[in-house]
Amino acid sequence: MQVVSGPGPVAAGARASYDDKQDTYFGHRREEMAAFVPLAARTLLEVGCGGGGFAAHLKASRALHVTAIEAHPEAAAIAATRLDRVLCASIENALPQLAGAAFDCIVLNDVLEHLVDPWTVLRQLRALLGAQGVVVASLPNVRYLPVFKDYVLRGRWRYENEGVMDRTHLRFFTATSMRELFEAAGYAVERQQGINAIQVSWKFKLLDALTRGALADTQFQQFACVAHAAAPGA
Repeated sequence: MQVVSGPGPVAAGARASYDDKQDTYFGHRREEMAAFVPLAARTLLEVGCGGGGFAAHLKASRALHVTAIEAHPEAAAIAATRLDRVLCASIENALPQLAGAAFDCIVLNDVLEHLVDPWTVLRQLRALLGAQGVVVASLPNVRYLPVFKDYVLRGRWRYENEGVMDRTHLRFFTATSMRELFEAAGYAVERQQGINAIQVSWKFKLLDALTRGALADTQFQQFACVAHAAAPGA
């Protein structure tokens, strides 16, 4: 187990925003994302690993060597007790330290929405994928029904400490724009699926049927996807 510090993990202003979060924020295990990681994967890079709960859960049942990136020192220190190598740095500063590495799977669980330029980061991560490597990611769905009703019916756009409207989010995505994000960064999306759905009423189901499924995506708090590097010119 190794923790490596990198330059400038997080800017002072951004650090203050994250310091406002509850301790549980960096401890989510995200077990619902485990099924998206290929069973054949043996080397995994997790970006924004928090306390390492997700990858540690995978390592408990799979033969995995896990490298992780976490910008926040307290969370990185916890992750280092669970994972094989942890880089304490922002993704932008950590990538040069991984030059030449190749991973079977790169995981970004609710990370891309926190980045100034997720398109560039995804392009850079392509160079770290092995021949059959995939990126597994989840993104909050800004069309999530509780949020959707808030800004469509009540005219409110309210930031919260966690969730879809997390105040540290810099980008917002729907299922459609998530796919467009990956395609613009040079990936082909193999699988996309809504996760963490809420229970909906019969009235919602009727309205969704009348609109030919136009509201089906609003049931999901997040969307997950699996993507591989697209062939040149594709």
